[in-house]
Amino acid sequence: MALDKILSIAGKPGLYKLLTQTRTGFVGESLLDGKRVTVGLRNNVSVLSEIAIYTLEEEVPLKEVFQKIKEKENGSKTSVNHKAEKIQLEEYFFEVLPNYDEDRVYASDIKKIIQWYNLLLDNKITDFSDADGDAESDSSEEE
Repeated sequence: MALDKILSIAGKPGLYKLLTQTRTGFVGESLLDGKRVTVGLRNNVSVLSEIAIYTLEEEVPLKEVFQKIKEKENGSKTSVNHKAEKIQLEEYFFEVLPNYDEDRVYASDIKKIIQWYNLLLDNKITDFSDADGDAESDSSEEE
């Protein structure tokens, strides 16, 4: 499953798999417990494929960050827990993405990224490669 079907819903824990769209929003299934939720259009929803991380030069798509974590961890869970101290999280993230913008990427963002990565791994969603969207990534760089 690609990251364009995985959602983050503001105010709700974890990630959700997009099941279907409705007239008034959509139905998602929690990757944490499998419960289904109906989400209206008023909710603040982010699609993981549209999220990017600030670096000193450019914005790096979240799937590339996940791929770097996967390579660092040899396909297993992160060596640092998302509940670790701020300094540990920053040190870990610096190893993954050495040029990330420390002024615009907060410890809370790093916690989410680590938590999301581990949650995706638990649900066997591990294909973060760019093979499925080369044309997409080219067009987003121009914006």
